[in-house]
Formats: sequence, structure tokens, C-alpha cells
Amino acid sequence: MQDIINTASPFFLLCVAALSIIALLLLIIKLRVNAFVALILVSFCTAVIAGIPSEAVVPTLMNGFGGTLASVALLVGLGAMIGKLLEISGGAQVLADKLIGTFGANKAPLALGIASLIFGFPIFFDAGLIVMMPIIFSVAKRFGGSLLIYALPAAGAFAVMHAFVPPHPGPVAAAGFLGADIGLLLLVGLLVAAPTWYLGSYLFGVYAGKKFNIPLMSLLSSQEPKPQPDKLPRFATVMSLLLLPMLLIFLDTGLNTLTAAGIIDGSSPLTKVLRMIGKTPIALLITLLVCLIVFAKDYGMKELDRLCSESLAPICGVILITGAGGMYGGVLRSSGIGDALAGLLTDTGMPVIVAAFVIATCLRVAQGSATVALTTTAALISPMVLATVDLSALYLCFIVIAIAGGATVLSHFNDSGFWLVSRLLGMDEKTTLRTWTVMETLLGTIAFLIVWVLSLVF
Repeated sequence: MQDIINTASPFFLLCVAALSIIALLLLIIKLRVNAFVALILVSFCTAVIAGIPSEAVVPTLMNGFGGTLASVALLVGLGAMIGKLLEISGGAQVLADKLIGTFGANKAPLALGIASLIFGFPIFFDAGLIVMMPIIFSVAKRFGGSLLIYALPAAGAFAVMHAFVPPHPGPVAAAGFLGADIGLLLLVGLLVAAPTWYLGSYLFGVYAGKKFNIPLMSLLSSQEPKPQPDKLPRFATVMSLLLLPMLLIFLDTGLNTLTAAGIIDGSSPLTKVLRMIGKTPIALLITLLVCLIVFAKDYGMKELDRLCSESLAPICGVILITGAGGMYGGVLRSSGIGDALAGLLTDTGMPVIVAAFVIATCLRVAQGSATVALTTTAALISPMVLATVDLSALYLCFIVIAIAGGATVLSHFNDSGFWLVSRLLGMDEKTTLRTWTVMETLLGTIAFLIVWVLSLVF
């Protein structure tokens, strides 16, 4: 589909975006219209009012919906199967016992968060969260209380690693636009991600869990009898199954980072094959096949097939609503709302690091996708950055983190991640705005403030 050229004024497009968000809030929270229906209705109305040609309205809706499903459905489906097998086999229980035995019962949220930080180094946010969910549910079932106490520290860990740390595609792409050193960015990203996660995710998660009592739901949690102690897998087996997708995905993200840094030749056949194996859907498929082989001896393939089939039914709603959120974000992108906003902010005279954060924030709010906001902002400000000859290598890394911070804040209805978290944790939209959206905003803002202060010192 060709790009749509919208001649409407930037002010008009921004008004359309604001009104569409208000309409969603009224429909979903006030009038209690089903989120799936509300997102489709508002996406259609926004496309028409924003001036997308009538013949392109439906293709635009379908592209946004289908593009999101292409990236989410496979990951959620395969991840749900892996999670089901880990839970039924007792693997999630084994890992939960080990974490609690190491950190203590009072530090269970901290343990889940640290484990997610480690797993989140190469694995993408949505895939990591899906695979980690059975362990989160097992710990929550053991100790009770609000699910948020255990889920938000883990979700926040995957979010900060995905946004700030190479080899994830957003920071790698931004580094390429701005000429930042990948190795130095990795170090700066890790140093910023750790305190950002602790302050904005762990501490906030514990606070939010005390304020909002979200009971454990059964979306990825089984009601079947627990496995016999003699059938429980070994801790080493469970860790191997969890580390396998991480290592496979690192083949893609790691080799991509090395290629961007000019260390290896990205066009070689071996590199291409390894990166193909490391693509997230293939990595999860391989992990699922290994899980089936490992557990077939105790459960049999017929039983494993039944469990895999059962795991798919509850997640259909998650996938469809996430796709509808992607549809809404796609309409906002195609209408040119994000570009109009960025154009208004590019020549404001702000310090480059502040402008980077503000532009990324506005793009994030306008169109939803953190990766799009990150890469688009980097491309927009790259002429300004490259024209400034006295910027140090460290300052360039600070700019990348500032962009990533802006691309993280204010996750709302046009962000597919908002709907994924909402449905996985069983939260309504209002509660998701008061917890997940606030946490994402804290993470992005804290990271920006850290690098802004550092930029004044170094």
C-alpha cells in the first residue's frame, strides 16, 4: 500500500488525535463499550475525519490490525503453549521455589524483577512477558495478595531492557542514526536501566499492588492437579528451557548489533541463517518443540497436544484486542498526525537532549509504537546532532537514552503493549491506565532525568 499524503493542517490533525483519545476514554470507561468494538469504531472515524481517502480507509485499518497480529499472534500463541507446559509439568513451581529459596519470601517481587532483567537482555518485551507469566502466577498463587506486586516489577524489567539496552532494535537503530557507539551505549543503557527499573518499576509495583488488588486470574494459570513430586523437572532443565529462547534470539539481536558496529559482515550466508533462527517466532517454535520432547516421556504426546490446544483458547481475546490497538495506532501513523507533531517541535530552540525527549514523547502519545517513536525521533534530530561537532561519544549515548525515555512514557489505547498487559493481568482499562501507564511514564521520565543530569556533568 502506498504512503498516504495528508494535506490537512497540523493543528487540525492534532485536534483529531486528541478527540479520538477522548472518545475512547468515554466509550470504554464511561459507557462500558467493549474495547474491541470501541477501538474499531474510533479507528474508522479517526481515519475518515483525518482525511484519509475513502478508498484507503479500510486497507489502512486492515494493515494496522494485520501488522500487529503478525508480530503478536505468533508470539502470544507459542508463548502460551510454552507457559502451559512449564506450569503443568511443575517447571514454573520449581523455578519459583528456587527464586524464593535464594531471595526469601519477602523479596519475591525483587527476585522476579531481577530474573526478568536477565532474561530481558536479548528477548523482546512481549515474548519475555508471555514466557515469564507462569512463573509470576506461581509465585502469586503461593503468597497471595495483588498480582501487580509480582507482575509489574517483571513487566517493567522487560520494558526497560527493551527500550534502553542494545541489542534491542530501537536503541540500535537510534544509535545508527546518531552515530553513537554501540558498545558504549550498551554500558550506559545498563547503568541507566538498573536504577530506572528499581525506582519506577519495583518500588512502584509494590506500591501499586498494595493500592490495587488484582486477583490471580486463570488466563495462563491451570486449575488441573499439581504434578507428583517425582515428576517435577529438575531446576537445570527448567532454566535450560527458559534460557534457550534467550540464547536463540541473541543470535539475531547480537549479530545485528555486531553488523551495525561494522565488526562482522552481515551479508554472509552463515550470518543470515543464524539471524533467521534467532527471529523471535522461530526461537519460540524451537523452544516449544524442545519442551514437547522433554515432557513427552512423562505425559505422552496426546496429553501434551491437549494442553497446547487448551492454552490457545483463553488468549484469543488478548490477540484480537491487541490487534485492534495496533489498528488505532496504524490509523494515527497513516494520517500523518505524528509527522505533523514532530514538525512543529523540531525547531523549538530547546537543548538537543530535551528536544529529543519531548519529540519522542509526543510521537509516542500520537501513534503508540515505542519503536516507531524512537527511530522516527532519531531520524528527525539526526541532522541537528550531526551538525553539532563538539558532542562527545558519551553525550550521543545520553541522547539515545533520552529518546528511548520519551518513547516509553504514556502507554495508552494506541499501544498494543497496553492491551497485552491489560488482558494478561485481567485488568480493566481504567486500572491499566492507573498502573501500567503510570509505571511506563515513570520509567521513561526517570531515565531521561538521569541522562539529562549526567549530560550537564560530563
